[in-house]
This record gives sequence, C-alpha cells and structure tokens, in this order.
Amino acid sequence: MSGQSGLSVVDLGRRHPGAAAPALRGMTLDVSGGSCLALVGPSGSGKSTALRLVAGLDEPTSGVVRIDGHDVTGVPPESRGVGMVFQRPLLFPHLSVLDNVGFPLRAAGSSKKDSRREARRFLDMVAAADLANRSSTEISGGQAQRVAIARALCAAPSVLLLDEPFSALDGPLKADMYRLLRDIRAEVNPTIVLVTHDLDEATQTADRLAVLIDGEVQHESAVAEAFHRPTTLAVHRHLGGLVEIPGRVDNGSHHSDLGDVAVPDDCPVPAGPATLALRHEAVGVCSPEESTTVGTVVAVSAAGVRTRVTVAVGDARVVADLPPGKIIGIGSSVGLVIPPDAIWLVPVST
Repeated sequence: MSGQSGLSVVDLGRRHPGAAAPALRGMTLDVSGGSCLALVGPSGSGKSTALRLVAGLDEPTSGVVRIDGHDVTGVPPESRGVGMVFQRPLLFPHLSVLDNVGFPLRAAGSSKKDSRREARRFLDMVAAADLANRSSTEISGGQAQRVAIARALCAAPSVLLLDEPFSALDGPLKADMYRLLRDIRAEVNPTIVLVTHDLDEATQTADRLAVLIDGEVQHESAVAEAFHRPTTLAVHRHLGGLVEIPGRVDNGSHHSDLGDVAVPDDCPVPAGPATLALRHEAVGVCSPEESTTVGTVVAVSAAGVRTRVTVAVGDARVVADLPPGKIIGIGSSVGLVIPPDAIWLVPVST
C-alpha cells in the first residue's frame, strides 16, 4: 500500500455497542488518488458502516484511516477533507438551492458573495445552474441529488463518499447520473468510494470493485476481474455467477462431470477439492456434433431478450444464455462451449 495519496484504510473494524458480532472486521483497502472504488455486498455486510468510519461519523473499534497519506482516524469529520452524499439528498429546506450548495463554504467562514460564486460553479458542473434560485423543497428527486453532489464538491474534498446516491432514481435518471459522475471525475478528479447494490452501476462508474460479506472484504480487484476471477464462491454468487461445478484438481487439471479442464496459469488453486466457477454469459450452446461436452436441457426461462437454459451433464448443471431469438426446448440434446479464458477455480475450503 502506498499510503501517499487517495484513501487508505488498514485493519479497520467496528463493533456496535451490544452487538454480538462486529459490523466490520479487518478492512484493508487502498484507493489510489483520483480513482473510483465501488463497494458492494449483501445488505448488512458493513458497507455503510465503512463509509461512516472513513467520514468520521462513527469511531472505529480498530484500525487506521489515512487520507492523502495523513492519519485522520481521530480527526473531526469537518476537518478530514471528505464529502459525503447519502441515499436521500438531505438538503436544508429553509435555504435556496444556491445557498444549499454554498453552505460548506459559509460554515467554513466564507462570505455569502464568495460562497455563492463557488456554488454557481458547481451547480453548472452538475448541469443544475437553472435551479439556483429555487427552493430546495421545489425540485425533483433527481435534481435534489445533483444539488447534493454539488454541495459535497463545493467543499473541495479529497475523498468523495457516495452511499447509494442513485438507488431511488428510475432507469433513465440513473443513466444521467452515471454520465454526471464520469464528467465530475474528468473535471475535478476526486477519489471516490461508491456504495451500491446495483452491479450495473458499479461496472459503469468504478475502476475497481471490493466485495464485503459478513463484515469482511472477500475480494478486491479491477471490475472485470472481480466477475471472472472471484476469490470465493460467496463473491461469485453475489456478483451473479450461476454456474458451480464441483470436482477435484489433480496434475494441473480439474476433473468433474464436465470432463477435464486445464487449470489456468493465473489460478493459484492447490490440488484437492475445487469448484469450477463459470459466468453463464461466457458459456456457448451449440449442436451436439460440434462439442465434446454434451448434455440435456432440463430448464428454460426468460432472461430479458434472451432465453436462459440449464443443461445437465451428468450431475453437473450448467446455465447458459442463448442468442436473441434462439429457442431450445426442455429435453433437447445440446453441446456446450466453454472458452479457456472463462475457466476459474475456487478451492472448496473458501
């Protein structure tokens, strides 16, 4: 860990008073300056707790928070250089939109004139300049979230924390907010940690992905690697992986009902029981004559514009999405095509 820029947390933990188990345990992450990390995981896994500890809204039971190389673990929230945007915008109802955005500067001692000048700049950045003189109670949810982001940016934070800020918005508004976030990164380049339940949101906005499960970071990597190279089966399942084939690794191959597949060079799995974890999107379906792996379709379901099939090969079950418009019925014999770069193995002990 460099610890010289961005955000670093080391062995960060939090046990709430009276709780039987820690809400967060031993979190260690390094978010490089100007990058965006998406923090995902099941409800109750500790995501919001982690953000509150970084922001200084709660005190950690253990561990250290560093921002731009400085230990801020005991520093008050307003002195950390952190901006935070919540799921609900939490605007001040008695202030105009312009004065909501400029509030951090007014609280820090700036004049009304100076704070309003800076506020207009950030309202323009989030494409909400026309809302400046409106009451914060007279704008829509999407507009309010833009204003909340502008307010957070107006304080010139080193680190911007986003706690599911787009979850209450509908699809088109979410797409607008993703574009806005990319524009903000291009213009002011803050270090960002985004908590989200939406995996599409994570893939469209973040550089790296960390998966929290039961208060522990079970995976952290570049976004694409997380989906195709999960550290544990729990991570594979949380990220939407639908195919798990039990078997055994021996002499550099995984042996299962699917046959023998070579262990990838970058897969550090020891000899012994291991599970083949496949992304269903990577599995191809063809005629039986075109593959050495042949099975029978045992289930068919809709998957958006595609049809999803489950194919039995011995005791193994492989899920695959058919190309748009292609339909195969239950009981059909099909071949399966599994590209070598789609193969990943997780030891049973994980």
